[in-house]
Amino acid sequence: MKSTDGLRSVAATRYVTPFREGGSLPGLVEADDLGMYVLKFRGAGQGVKALIAEIVVGELARRLGFRVPELVLVDVDPELARAEPDQEVQELLRASGGVNLGVDYLPGSFDYNPVVREPSVEVATRLLWLDALTLNVDRSWRNPNTLLWHKELWLIDHGASLYFHHSWRPDRFPTPQYRFDAADHLMVPFAGALDGVDAEMAAAVTDGLVREVLALVPDEWLAQDEAFGSPAGSRDAYAAFFAARLAGPRAWVEAVEAVRVARV
Repeated sequence: MKSTDGLRSVAATRYVTPFREGGSLPGLVEADDLGMYVLKFRGAGQGVKALIAEIVVGELARRLGFRVPELVLVDVDPELARAEPDQEVQELLRASGGVNLGVDYLPGSFDYNPVVREPSVEVATRLLWLDALTLNVDRSWRNPNTLLWHKELWLIDHGASLYFHHSWRPDRFPTPQYRFDAADHLMVPFAGALDGVDAEMAAAVTDGLVREVLALVPDEWLAQDEAFGSPAGSRDAYAAFFAARLAGPRAWVEAVEAVRVARV
C-alpha cells in the first residue's frame, strides 16, 4: 500500500465476489490495506475510458461538496484468477493486470430512492446541474447510481459520463452542444430552477479545479488514447471540453430547465 499526492494505491489480495448488477461485472476485492473495494476492471468492455470518467466526474463531484466513496488505484495480479471458479471472472482478472480502479465499499448501503427519502431542493438541483455538465447519462429512476448510507446520499458509478471520449478526435472537439437528455434523470421531479445554482456551480468549476482532478488519472490510461499524442494532450482536451461546456451562454442549462419545467 502506498500514498501519493493523488489517489491512494493498494494491491488486491483476494477476489471476494462479483456484483452481477453491473454491465461490466465489477467485483468486491480485499486489498493489502485490509480495506474492501468495489473493483472496476480495466479489462471490461468499456475499457479504461470508463475508469477515467469515474475519476474525473467522481472527484469533481467530491470537490463540489457531494459525498463520493473514496476512489483508489488497485493493482491486480492476474494470478488471482487461479483461485476463481467462474470463467468470466477468470477472464476479467487475466485481462486486467496492472492498475484498476477501486471504490470504497459501503457495507449496509442500499440504492437511494428519492420517493422514500426526498432530497433537498438544493441537492437535487446541484446534482442535476452536475450530471448535465458532465453528460452523465446513467442516473435515472431506473438506475439511480446513488446510495443511502448512514442516512446520507452518496454518488457512485460515473463511468457512463463524458461519453464523447469513446470516439472523440481533435477536428470535432470541443463543443458545448453534446446531447444530454434530462427527461429520466432521478432528480428532475425534486429540483428547483437551475438558474438558482448555475452561476455558483459554473464559477466553482475553475480550470485549476479541472486540472487538479485530471492530474489524478494515471498517465498509462491516458496514453492509450492516441488521438491527442500524449497524456498531457489528453488532459488538455478534457480541460477544453469543460471550458467549452462552461462558456456562456450555456444553452444546455436552458435545455435542462425546459425539461424540468415541463415535468413540474
